[in-house]
Amino acid sequence: MTTFKSAFQQTLIASFLLCCSCLVFSVSAADRVATGNKAQQLYTSQPDVTPELGKRGSYSVGVRTIEVTNPQQLSAKDFKSLEDRSLTLEVWYPANAKETDVEATYENVTRTHKAFSLQGNSVRDAETNPQKTYPLVVLSHGYTGYRTIMFYLGEHLASHGYVVVGIDHTDSTTADIDFVNASFAGFPSTLINRARDQQFVLDYFTSAKSDLAKVADTEQASVIGFSMGGYGALNTVGGCYNFNQHGLQGYGFTEPTAKALVPVFNICNAGRKQVDSRWKAMIAFAPWGQEQNLHNVNAIQVPSLYVSGSLDDISGYEQGVKKIFEQSTAKDSFMLVYENARHNVAPHPAPEIAYAAEADLGLYYEPSWSSETINRINQHMTLAFLDCYIKEQESACGYLPKRESSTQVKLADGSTSKPWPGFANRWGVGLKFFRKSSEK
Repeated sequence: MTTFKSAFQQTLIASFLLCCSCLVFSVSAADRVATGNKAQQLYTSQPDVTPELGKRGSYSVGVRTIEVTNPQQLSAKDFKSLEDRSLTLEVWYPANAKETDVEATYENVTRTHKAFSLQGNSVRDAETNPQKTYPLVVLSHGYTGYRTIMFYLGEHLASHGYVVVGIDHTDSTTADIDFVNASFAGFPSTLINRARDQQFVLDYFTSAKSDLAKVADTEQASVIGFSMGGYGALNTVGGCYNFNQHGLQGYGFTEPTAKALVPVFNICNAGRKQVDSRWKAMIAFAPWGQEQNLHNVNAIQVPSLYVSGSLDDISGYEQGVKKIFEQSTAKDSFMLVYENARHNVAPHPAPEIAYAAEADLGLYYEPSWSSETINRINQHMTLAFLDCYIKEQESACGYLPKRESSTQVKLADGSTSKPWPGFANRWGVGLKFFRKSSEK
């Protein structure tokens, strides 16, 4: 198979670098905790202004790292042979924490393979809380990324009674890819495997006999994907891919190979004949692919929440995420928009070491927004959406805004309009929320 050096790749690389090179920022030492051998704390305490559902829940949170294998999967080396596909998973869950439990840290590398450690708010390898079962949430990163790039969301949802599984998508992580010299080496594997990985995690937790699997309710499952994770999530819950021979040639395949691979790439339902009915909801942060018209979403029926920056220059807004939302036929479909944000509306804030290189910072940074603010809003909106549609809590549905703009305005009588539900007065600005729903 040829190396990925197409015009498409060069355009996308340029977009990544442009997103980074135009940043104007000043970060003082006081704003960032020096790492050294110590895990960096990315978050501050903001109890008075944090959106209501962005606050931590009542459950203690445990986290474990597990290795799983999906046997005899199509090889991305030749797209003909079969090989076992290994995945590393990070699992957050309601736990019975003890004083002797060790607080978790998350170790990973940037795109240029600089190591870092982040402080978590969970306990490593804690006992599960077996008093009930908890809905399963699958968390899927972008290209490139890693299983803990949305750890803030995994910990938060677990504290509110969910089992959350973050996937290291093999061939697609920051550790797997030489971003400087071969940035798209793992892209073919990403295209073919992303939805399949998500479906496999659901199947794995359904059949496994571990204590983690026993507390996971796989009949009430949801998938959350960022960028290429969103690309996969659309397919997993009922969408279909729409590749053609010309498009595959544009991604670097030779003409005969592209012709042969069209039916291989054009799967629906993560490769199943029918969508798995256990999927009950989907959240897609900046899902990639619709600027290239790769998604047919007509068959998606699960409640769906799309999240985008209005200036997304990777997945696109008008012809990308917004177009997917407008094409959606699901009766309960929503879109949250961060005005003037670009693509990075899901990752945790940049670790200190990422500020040294544009290629690294571009995975996290938003020029017009605080990543911490974005993360807290994501926690609030994600919990409202999942509690509404997965746990069927009517009170949670009320937190999904009915007014399009979050900005409060002065009224004729001199008073100010109310903030969005759950937002502190005067602390919700620069957001829009669109809905096509049955008014739950």
